[in-house]
Parts: sequence; C-alpha cells; structure tokens
Amino acid sequence: MKRNNAWTGCDKKKIKEVFSFCEEYRKFISENKTERECTDACIELAKAAGYRDLKQVIKKKETLKAGDKVYASNMVKALVLFQVGQKPIEEGLRILGAHIDSPRLDIKQNPLYEDEELVLLDTHYYGGIKKYQWTALPLALHGVVVLTSGKKIPVVIGEDMSDPVLGVSDLLIHLAGQQMEKKGVKVVEGEDLNILVGSMPMGNDKSDDKDEKEKSKAYILKLLQKKYKFKEEDFMSAELEAVPAGPARDMGIDSSMIMGYGQDDRVCAYASLAAMLDTTSPETTTACLLVDKEETGSEGATGMHSRFFENMVAELMDRMGCYSELSLRRTLAASKMLSSDVSAAFDPNYASVFEKKNTSFFGRGVVFNKFTGSRGKSNSNDANAEYVAWIRGVMENDNIAYQMAELGKVDAGGGGTIAYILANYGMEVIDCGVAVQNMHAPYEVTSKIDIYETMRAYKAFLK
Repeated sequence: MKRNNAWTGCDKKKIKEVFSFCEEYRKFISENKTERECTDACIELAKAAGYRDLKQVIKKKETLKAGDKVYASNMVKALVLFQVGQKPIEEGLRILGAHIDSPRLDIKQNPLYEDEELVLLDTHYYGGIKKYQWTALPLALHGVVVLTSGKKIPVVIGEDMSDPVLGVSDLLIHLAGQQMEKKGVKVVEGEDLNILVGSMPMGNDKSDDKDEKEKSKAYILKLLQKKYKFKEEDFMSAELEAVPAGPARDMGIDSSMIMGYGQDDRVCAYASLAAMLDTTSPETTTACLLVDKEETGSEGATGMHSRFFENMVAELMDRMGCYSELSLRRTLAASKMLSSDVSAAFDPNYASVFEKKNTSFFGRGVVFNKFTGSRGKSNSNDANAEYVAWIRGVMENDNIAYQMAELGKVDAGGGGTIAYILANYGMEVIDCGVAVQNMHAPYEVTSKIDIYETMRAYKAFLK
C-alpha cells in the first residue's frame, strides 16, 4: 500500500512552518554533538518552558499536582521530563523515549603520542561504524576533562571557523593496492583510527625545554595547558569525543533535506522534546526520556538498562503522594510508549537490500516499525496489533502523514532500539521516528517534512 508524499498536501503556510521548525533543529544538532551537550541544552529549553529540577522538589519536600512540570538529569548524559496529568497516574504514562548518543571516535585514556615528529591521539570507536568513512575527514574534539580537584574543563576544538580541525589520515590511492583488496571491515582497522593533532616541534620559544625528547608532543601539551589548564595525566579522567566538524547543512537544490552528524537519534530526541514542551494540561501524565549508550547496547548507569527511569517515576509518585511499590508496577504496566528512533530510508543506489512494500521513504511522514531486531525478529519488541490499531487512529484523527516499515529485507541484517527494554515492564511500545539515509555515517540525511510530521505525531500521542 503506497502512502502519499506529504509535501504534496502542503500549502505555503505549512511549508514555512516546516522549514522554520527544521531550522531550529538544524541549529540544535550543529551546536550539540555529545550526550553531555544535548542534556545541557535540553535542560535549558525545559527550564524556559517552566520545568523545575525534580531533585530540588524532593529536597524541599514539595508536593506535585496536575499541571506541574519537572525534569531530572542522570550524570549529565541522560534526562527525563514529566508533566503531571489530570488522571490518576496508575492509569499509566504517555512516554516518548529517544537516545542522544551517536557513533563517534572516543579518545583513549592514555592517548597522546609522537611518531617521527607527528603527534597523534589514540582512539576507540563507539557504536557501529564503517571505519573507513572516518578517514580524511575534518574532525572536532568535544568533551570534558575532570581534574582530581573535581573541576570540570569543557573542551571544544574545531567548530569555530578560527579553530584548527583534526583528522585521521588515509592511505594514498597510489600505494593502496593491497588495501583495496581487503574486505570493507578490514580496509581500516580500529587501532589505525589515530587522529593527527600536531607536527611542530617545540623549541621556537625561549621558555621551551631544549632537552625535551618528544618536542612535537611537548608543544601540543604546552598549548593544551595554556588554553585549557590540564596536563597529560588528566586525559585519564577525560571524556573526549571526535566528531565531524562544522554545522549541519540544508541538502538538495530545493533545501528539502538536512545533512548532518548525529541525526540517529537526535532527530527523534529533538522532535520528542519539542512535542513535550509544547504540550500543556495533558489528561495523562507525560514523560520525555532521553538516554545514553543505545549505540553500545543500552548498558551502564546512563543507558536504558539502568534503573534511572523507574527510580524517577517512583520519585515523581512519592511527591504526588501516591507511591507504593505496587502502584509503581501498575503505573509502568499501564503505560504507552513511542520508542522514538529512526528507520532506514529507501535508497535507490542500494535498492537490493530493501523490500519496497515494507520500507520507509523520504517525504511520506513519520515511520512506525512494528518490530526491529534482526532476521527472525531477534532482540526486538513486536508491538501488539491492538496497539498498532490504536496508534493508527491517533495519527489519522490528527491527519498526520505516517508509514509502516521494516528495517530492510529479512536476511539483510537488522538493528535494535530501546523499545524491548521498556516493554519488559509490560507496557505497550512501538518504534516510531524519522527515515534516515547514510545511517551511522559521519553525515546522515533526513527529510524536513518527515521531521515535522514526526514532531506532530509525538504531540498527538501525548495529548
């Protein structure tokens, strides 16, 4: 069943709304390229919309009632927002859940070294990437260095036009005969993704140590000490991420698309947050959950497998005066969730891995994946037919462009989301998000109309 292209139903007013919303989104992903940056930015937007810190509400022993808005941060890498609804919370929550981590190159804890007067940073790639895509590419360094005193030093190198950029070298084609015969996974090895950061030996300044053996490395350390006030040993307690440098850009002669880093899954995270902040006086208590570590299995204290969300629901209920362990279990089991995550957009250049009747397309609106996983639906949440029918009714009632899809042909591969983790509580969950080309590449592509319709879908779900 072919779905209509959503652009065809747009008048000039709606097209203007689409482009305006997507311009704010483009700025957001251009300025926030790590989970820490996303969390901080989302908190500022939430505060401006009247959300209060749940920890402060708990500390002051305040009572929460219908209409109140609160947020809670998890180690500045994950975030949840709640808006208390009119109905008893045991009737369930309406939850939007996305992740704000993206594939990248992480800097190792003992990374800096010199080789023939070239200075490099050793990396460990994060998430599923085609390693060869990360060579000969301008990279920026984002993150934080924490000193033993507890002081946090934010680091951003390579984003301002006056900044230098960094990069991983590539082997020149003239000498790449053996390399070109390797399989794609071996063309560039993980241990070879070393970032070139300098090439100038120290010794041009009177204050330089003339006896320093590794003079190029010493000069880089001197520059870091001068600008950021940290030493080589402080790399041990740093979280630094190498990401594509520069802003996201409009794509296409018609500017109908966006090309940028980290759209999996910040496109759904931003749409979820925008929908949440634009929702007022909901009947059912609403939640917007933005988590870390999805690209590496959702493990760890800031991933979906942690108890953070469950704990914050318990704290919310306690401030509402209705907490008990049984009430918490009933609330979670009665909830409905959209696992806000992206899907694979059809690409004519690689048509052989898609099954057209069950594939998502640019321009046809928000995508619902009844299940993800791989091959025989392994490691997937498979939404109930009753829930899918209810979702269809919500979309059609608000005239939202939507499509149903699978992630490529059955035996072509697959992928997972956080959906199955929330489903463990017994709640209704379905994957729902934006179609993406170039997924997990340094620069991913989305359609503006799909982003806008996804935001509208999330708003309709929350209300």
